[in-house]
Amino acid sequence: MLNMKYRKFGNTKFEVSVLSFGACYLDSMNENKAIELIQCAVDQGINYFDLGHPYDMETYRRRLEVISEALRGNYLEKAKISLTFPIASINSISDLNHYLDEYLRTLRASRIDFCVIGELNRETWPKIKKLNIIEWVDKTIEEGKIGIVGFSFHDDTPYLRDIITAYKGWAFCQIKYSYVDVNHHPGITGLKYAASNGLAVVVTDPFKGGNLLKKPPEPVTKYWEELLSRGSLAEWGLRWIWNHPEVSTVVVDFNGVEQMLEYIALVEKSDANNLSVQELIAFENIKDAYLKMRPIKCATCYCCMPCPQGINVPRVFELYEDAIAYDDAKTSRFYYKIEGHRIEDCNECGECVKKCPRKIPIIDWLKKARGLLSQ
Repeated sequence: MLNMKYRKFGNTKFEVSVLSFGACYLDSMNENKAIELIQCAVDQGINYFDLGHPYDMETYRRRLEVISEALRGNYLEKAKISLTFPIASINSISDLNHYLDEYLRTLRASRIDFCVIGELNRETWPKIKKLNIIEWVDKTIEEGKIGIVGFSFHDDTPYLRDIITAYKGWAFCQIKYSYVDVNHHPGITGLKYAASNGLAVVVTDPFKGGNLLKKPPEPVTKYWEELLSRGSLAEWGLRWIWNHPEVSTVVVDFNGVEQMLEYIALVEKSDANNLSVQELIAFENIKDAYLKMRPIKCATCYCCMPCPQGINVPRVFELYEDAIAYDDAKTSRFYYKIEGHRIEDCNECGECVKKCPRKIPIIDWLKKARGLLSQ
C-alpha cells in the first residue's frame, strides 16, 4: 500500500482518506475493469466511495451493482459508501422510502454508510421542511438503515447557514470547489462556516468536469508557467484543495488504474497550509484570468428571481459562461438537459431585467445561451 494520508471526518470517529473515489467513469467501463479499479483503490488505502448524483436511475443502479460486487468480504470492511437521494425528484416520504429500499436491495445490504440529501439550495430547502424529510432522516437512522447523513449544496453562504443551523444531525456537506470557485456557491466562506460547525467538508468536481486539466487558454497561460515547471495541472489542482485544513477529502473520478495511482502518489504532498505565498498569489491570478473570460459577468445574486416562467436565469448563465470560459459546450449542454432548463419558455416580460442591479440585458443573453445550450 502506498502512503495514504487521512483526515478527521468532522465530529465523527471516522478518518477519511484525503483522496476519495468518484464513480462517474464506472459507467463507461466493463464490469471486470470497474471491479479491478475499485478493489485497487481499497488496496491503496482509499476508504470513501461517492457514487455521485442519480440523474439517471438505470445508470446509478449499475454503479451500485458494480460497487456491491467489488466490495465483498474484507473489502467491505475497509470502505464507506456515500449514496445520494435526489431531492428534486422526491415529492413524498414514500418516494424517499422507495429510493432507500432500491439502494439497499441493489447493494444487498441492511444499511447505507453515508446518506447525502442531494442538491440543497434556496429552492429545495423549503421542500425539505414541507415534507418533514429531517424527521424521516432521524427515524431511518434510529432504525439502523442509515449510518450518518449529510447534504450536497450549491448556492450562497446565507442559505448554507440556514440549512446547517436548522438541523444538528448533519455530519458532512459536499460542495463543488476548485481554485476558480473561491468566491462561488458557497466558496471559501461557506467551506469555513461548515467546518467551524463541526461538519466534514467533502469537495467534489475539483477539476470542473476536466476543464482545469486541459491546456490553459492564452490569457491564463502566463500565470501557470512557473507552477507547471514543478508539477502537473492535476497535482496543483489537488494540492490547492488539500491546502485547506477545513477539507476532509476530495472526490476524484478515475478513468483507470494508471491515473488513480498517479493521483495517489500525490498524497505525500497533501498536508494543509503547505503552499507558499507566491504559489497562492499565482492561483489568485489564474482565477481572476478565468473570471475575466466570462462574458456576462453575472454575480449569481438571484435578484432577478423568481422568473414568472420558471427559468433559473443565474444557473443558465453559469452554464453558458462555463461553456465559453472553458471552451466546453458539451458539459454545459449535458447539465442544461438533465437539470430540465427551458429557455424557450421565456416570453420576454422583462421582469428580470428590471430587477438586475447590474443592468445586464438578460433577455438578449438568454437568446445567446439558448443557441449554444439547447442544441
